[in-house]
Amino acid sequence: MQGLLVLLNAHKGSEDVALLADDLDLEIDEILPSLDFASVLGLVKVADGRATFTELGRKYISSSIRDRKAVLREQLKKTTLFKTLLRALDNAPDHQLTDEQLTQLVSVTPATADESVQNIVNWGRYAELIRYDADQHLMVAVRRASGLAKSTPGNRPPPPASPQAPGAPTSTGRKAGASPTDPVEHAAPLFDSVPA
Repeated sequence: MQGLLVLLNAHKGSEDVALLADDLDLEIDEILPSLDFASVLGLVKVADGRATFTELGRKYISSSIRDRKAVLREQLKKTTLFKTLLRALDNAPDHQLTDEQLTQLVSVTPATADESVQNIVNWGRYAELIRYDADQHLMVAVRRASGLAKSTPGNRPPPPASPQAPGAPTSTGRKAGASPTDPVEHAAPLFDSVPA
């Protein structure tokens, strides 16, 4: 999604979806999940085959990384999936969920559980809503105090890996915007619309 938004910005904030796909050397159906996700988060509007930044999208793309994370954090918290996830973490002992509990939580989504869990972990970590302990297979709630992220007691997993530059090849040879590990590649079915 990040690379797509940067490209849309290079096109002055509005462009035909087919031209965006062509610029990314992708098929249209390969960028639709990213466009859907950006739309759900209120960053773009897609109408008549054209993607256009919303006011929030313009703010997002012109912001620092820290401010982008804050925008994503607030928009993710408005989705039903993340509301449910954060509520479950708040009610869980030690504010942690196992992989199995997380899989059960997202089992009602049309995406496969493995893809769903990976997308949730990736986007939640990027937006600093959660931390993931891969050794213990635990998702841990992040508490924010005085604007700083603080993990709940216990092991603190490493921070998320740096996002790849748009268009950079991944280990699979695909561009970063189309990588199967990109949090948005299969994420669109996981989220509902963000209320206006």
